[in-house]
Amino acid sequence: MKRTISAMVGKGSLNHNSREFYAPNVDPSRSHLNVEFCKEDIRTVYHELFDAAQQRYNARQTRSDRRIADYYTKISSSKQEKPFHEIVLQIGNKDDTGIGSETADLARQCLEMYVHGFQARNHTLRMFSAHLHMDEATPHVHIDFVPYITGSKRGMDTRVSLKQALAQMGFVGGTRSATEWNLWVQREKQVLADIMREHGIEWEQLGTHEEHLSVLEYKKQERSKEVKELDSAIAQKRTEVEKIEDTLQAVQKQVVDLDKIEAVSAKKALLSDRVTLPRSDFESLFHAAKQYVVYRRQDEQLQKLLDAAQEKIRQLESVLNSLKEKVNDLTNRLAEQTSHHRQSLMLERARRMQMEKENTRLKREKAGMVALLRKHGIVWKENLFTERNER
Repeated sequence: MKRTISAMVGKGSLNHNSREFYAPNVDPSRSHLNVEFCKEDIRTVYHELFDAAQQRYNARQTRSDRRIADYYTKISSSKQEKPFHEIVLQIGNKDDTGIGSETADLARQCLEMYVHGFQARNHTLRMFSAHLHMDEATPHVHIDFVPYITGSKRGMDTRVSLKQALAQMGFVGGTRSATEWNLWVQREKQVLADIMREHGIEWEQLGTHEEHLSVLEYKKQERSKEVKELDSAIAQKRTEVEKIEDTLQAVQKQVVDLDKIEAVSAKKALLSDRVTLPRSDFESLFHAAKQYVVYRRQDEQLQKLLDAAQEKIRQLESVLNSLKEKVNDLTNRLAEQTSHHRQSLMLERARRMQMEKENTRLKREKAGMVALLRKHGIVWKENLFTERNER
């Protein structure tokens, strides 16, 4: 069984979502089947998220006109950000997943599982309202959330920002089609598709080129991040190796003072094979012996560390080279898909232009034919024509 997944930007009508009022397409007799996952007052959520940051920001301001009285009011009147965003997800359509069908019940189960994992999966999107609707044509879910970031260097250190909130989760846009939102939505669709698969439903991708390009962009982006992390790890390991090598060389240069040892004179004891030494000479020899043992141990330990670090670098470089090959492959595939997409668009535009010309020509011919029929007393009626009764 295959079903499509639709993801749309919602209007954010909270009263409609919670059925404070009913739109014409809603069947109130089925509203008891709806599921309300959460419904919090957005102002309360704003106090929870931003009050502390607002206080810190205001404390730094020397001018009273720069202090923020109410952050929710400020964002509500902003031209750059919205107080909250909404995503609407639906499985199938009214023809194949209509309310009352067995598939609709499976879709409901899948959407419920999806919503339950939403907050843990999207830590910078504070979900405050989520509703599953079973009183319209097809099961679908509305999720409303406040996107926010922490550690901001501009304005309040915790503030509203959809673009940066998605970026902090790893969704960085790069092209017109691969925006932060599109990349995130594609990931969310894949999450829902995985849940659907567990319920025996396969994701039917009707396939726009933009969707496929977004997937490739996301994969390329993830591999590039891994490459950067490995580059950093290798650089760190090389720094450790350099320090170990410097220490090893310093230890190896530390030699025992041979002049002092050669100056030691031993005297044979009477009636014995033993020799006697002055205390100062004995202490010099004892100190030299201890130094030798310590340096030898340090030398062996440092050599082991050096060998382990170099082996780790070799392993990291091997993984890095593999990832770079994947990035290059994704880059090439992305370029091919982009070229194919452009060619398809050009062909589609040419086909449409040809159809418009053909349509214009047919309209002219039809007008001429209608005029000719009228001249002969025949009335044209959309594929039907009758002879006018002139009597």
